[in-house]
Amino acid sequence: MASIRKMNGRAGRRSVYDRGMNEMIRPTVGHTACPHDCPSTCALDVEILDARTIGRVRGAADNDYTAGVICAKVARYAERIHHKDRLLKPLQRVGPKGSGEWREIGFDDALDLVAEAFVKAEARYGSESVWPYQYAGTMGLVQRDGIHRLRHAKRYSNQFDSICTNMAWAGWAAGAGALRGADPREMAKSDCVVIWGTNAVATQVNVMTHAVKARKDRGAKIVVIDIYDNATMKQADLALKLRPGTDGALACALMHVAFRDGTADRDYLARYTDDPAGLEAHLASRTPHWAAAITGLGAEEIEAFAALIGARRRTFFRLGYGFTRQRNGAPAMHAALSVPAVYGHWREEGGGAFHSNSDIFGLDKSLVMGSATRDPAVRHLDQSRIGAVLTGDRAALMDGPPVTAMILQNTNPANVCPEQRLVKAGLLREDLFVCVHEQFMTDTALLADLVLPATMFLEHDDIYRGGGQSHVILGPKVVEAPEGPRSNHAVIEGLAQRLGVADRPGFGLSERALIDDMLARSGYEGGFDALKEGRWSDRQPPFEAAHFLSGFAHPGGRFRFRPDWTGTMSPNRPPESMGPQGPHAALPSFPDHVELIESADAEHPYRLATSPARQFLNSTFAETDGSRKREGQPTLLVHPEDAARERLATGAVVSVGNRRGEVRLVVEVSDTVRPGVVIHEGLWANADFLDGEGINVLTGADPVAPFGGAAFHDNRVWLRAA
Repeated sequence: MASIRKMNGRAGRRSVYDRGMNEMIRPTVGHTACPHDCPSTCALDVEILDARTIGRVRGAADNDYTAGVICAKVARYAERIHHKDRLLKPLQRVGPKGSGEWREIGFDDALDLVAEAFVKAEARYGSESVWPYQYAGTMGLVQRDGIHRLRHAKRYSNQFDSICTNMAWAGWAAGAGALRGADPREMAKSDCVVIWGTNAVATQVNVMTHAVKARKDRGAKIVVIDIYDNATMKQADLALKLRPGTDGALACALMHVAFRDGTADRDYLARYTDDPAGLEAHLASRTPHWAAAITGLGAEEIEAFAALIGARRRTFFRLGYGFTRQRNGAPAMHAALSVPAVYGHWREEGGGAFHSNSDIFGLDKSLVMGSATRDPAVRHLDQSRIGAVLTGDRAALMDGPPVTAMILQNTNPANVCPEQRLVKAGLLREDLFVCVHEQFMTDTALLADLVLPATMFLEHDDIYRGGGQSHVILGPKVVEAPEGPRSNHAVIEGLAQRLGVADRPGFGLSERALIDDMLARSGYEGGFDALKEGRWSDRQPPFEAAHFLSGFAHPGGRFRFRPDWTGTMSPNRPPESMGPQGPHAALPSFPDHVELIESADAEHPYRLATSPARQFLNSTFAETDGSRKREGQPTLLVHPEDAARERLATGAVVSVGNRRGEVRLVVEVSDTVRPGVVIHEGLWANADFLDGEGINVLTGADPVAPFGGAAFHDNRVWLRAA
């Protein structure tokens, strides 16, 4: 066979391949979408070298949100899809749980074992003892959500998705009433872009594309608000480094200055908001000096920020998820969202605010999810509380039967979930059968009874929508999978056949057929073929609707400074049967700072945030050499004053702990963090830590008000030289 020699041009340009005999060929290009759990959902162009091999991955230049720019980790996707350690054969455990002793078996035999385990669990404890567990390792609507079709058909336990969006969505919905906002492409038309609580350089690179364009073309200022000097802070014209969990105080001071200095848009307030007079009275004592004492910022920094957004009507607030992953995260989001309402920024193109477009797409997934067979009486188990569920907590189990059988797709709870020690203890129960359908031997797969190899996004059909933008993008199959892996859809179909529900609605159809049905039900013109030809469909609402100039999405059409916390119809509200989620009584009646956070104390003098790494996406990409090399090793950022107090130096090993446990990390002394705050970046594999336990040993799973969620960036800890 002729050897294949790659001749690389400059990075980001074309590649040419020589297949011997001096024959020069160019790779074809496939079009798809990034499947990963990121708001950008980039449109991608993929070099296809042969039926099973890809080359470079690039952002689609003709998609005006992606604009030709993608993150480096996805650009290197060939490293992941062709990785030497990719799972290719089903593996059955033969030694003790977690021992790493396996034997290869056939895929059909493996599915037989899963079905047998589910039938056995149901016979002993009832159908709710089986818990299909999934999340957002792929954001494809067919491959991600098809597991619910099996869940509903068999009356297996439901899952309440609480780990990611709850606090942010509840806070936004409390004010605006719907998850939509100003077109994020308008950032390029802004005179001031405020990037609040998200490290966009690392996690949403396209935000920076449009913000930097505004700075270049219009002289716009970029303001970044975060808790340490991350890569996005370094891009800012004004960088505000505040204490974790104090964003609400900053927002209140900005609004106080607007009323004090006459930069509040009183006409807008009268026309579009519920109680501006009550808000003004409430904020009378929320001065910049008051906020400075809470946030750690200087009062002059707050005054300068307020003056900037007061003078620039086209100010665009890009509000992220990170600052809401505190126990006061929902009121923090509501307070930040209230700022552009007070200043009237919503009136202007290039002004207003944006967090998520999740409400605009109107995609009917009922056939994909098997909604026709859903029984509302079946319990919901909290995704974030998997540790409590699997270790038998009666409240977490909702006084129902124990979970004794699971299939997991698109998630890695032994690494990414809070209270990691409880999660691992539950997964290691001898009476629990665990099947993990995965692409690599993750921390969760290592604890399973059965591991099934999964396809990657380029190897199956799916459809995606962009929460951080406005496009529905088709992701058709562009290369063949290696022999062995099967798609999520194929596994769910195979189990349905074995469990006697293959005749229920939605089963027996291909991914393509399900996409066609979804588009038809949703009123989209054409089906799979039309979307493939067009590559995407832009669903951005008109300016008036996106800026709520025809009214906010509450009865009466007004923005709510007075939120109805328990009545807010958040898109991710738990069923009433789950009961109260967090301390509702402590939530404020107007935008405010509330001390719900896990504050430092004498025993735990430091606040820990577990921030995202640039080269990882949750636990994805932590297996690739390129990402690992660029990230280095798991470290803890410690301020020089704190390092001196604890007698720590860069390269030293420190124990970080609280009542949940402790982990050991290598120290990096850095003034990028504030005194009293320590930062760990990235979800490294547990084995990368010195004691084989990851950072989520230290994070809590207690439900956050009003609708639950995990406060990953809200932990008090102690430090001790190891």
